[in-house]
Amino acid sequence: MSEHINAPVNAVADRVLLPGDPLRAKFIAENFLENAVCYNEVRGMYGFTGTYKGKKVSVQGTGMGQPSLSIYVHELFDFYGVQKAIRIGTIGAIQENLKVRDTLIANVAFSDSYLINQRFGGLHYCPNADFGMLYDAYNLSKELGLDAKVGPVVSSDLFYDENETWKLWKKYGALGLEMESAELFTLAAEFKRKALAIFTVSNHLLTGDTTTPEERQLTFKNMMLLALETIIKD
Repeated sequence: MSEHINAPVNAVADRVLLPGDPLRAKFIAENFLENAVCYNEVRGMYGFTGTYKGKKVSVQGTGMGQPSLSIYVHELFDFYGVQKAIRIGTIGAIQENLKVRDTLIANVAFSDSYLINQRFGGLHYCPNADFGMLYDAYNLSKELGLDAKVGPVVSSDLFYDENETWKLWKKYGALGLEMESAELFTLAAEFKRKALAIFTVSNHLLTGDTTTPEERQLTFKNMMLLALETIIKD
């Protein structure tokens, strides 16, 4: 077990979905996995392992923001030998061609986080998804009729941004704003693991369209299904 995940090593699958909200982890375990068992409740950050189409899959909450995700993903990679990880979460859209409830897949993650600078100093590192998983997810989205959009996202440390820096990110092609993927991709590179991030658009900064907190926590099943279908592919 590790400091923040109170589970024996064999309790966690080598394929893990990573919702920020621990209640979303619980929802996935109860609605998508067979014979799901809770392996972690430390700090209320639920983790479950079950099977999906006969393959062992775990789902672990990570909390909000890159520092919180960093703790859980580091331990999953370092202590539990996780090989494939997919973040599933919500994102705020900043491009006109997107709408609320669309499914997005990140190919890279821009970031304003000090975590990047702390590691690389003056170097400009570009955290990116695993191409094989990205390729699978994109093709599966077509098969599932989801028509997911692929492009760069922004992993910001700021939820409330008075300077509206999202307008600059928009100018350079970012699809939307979230808070975790850059750190996930960076840790995957460090540990030589595979990582991807799949999102549902929960709100739109240009139109003002939004979804309810309950809908964000309990629905958005398209991205969950796409993530599960992607992570079980060998």
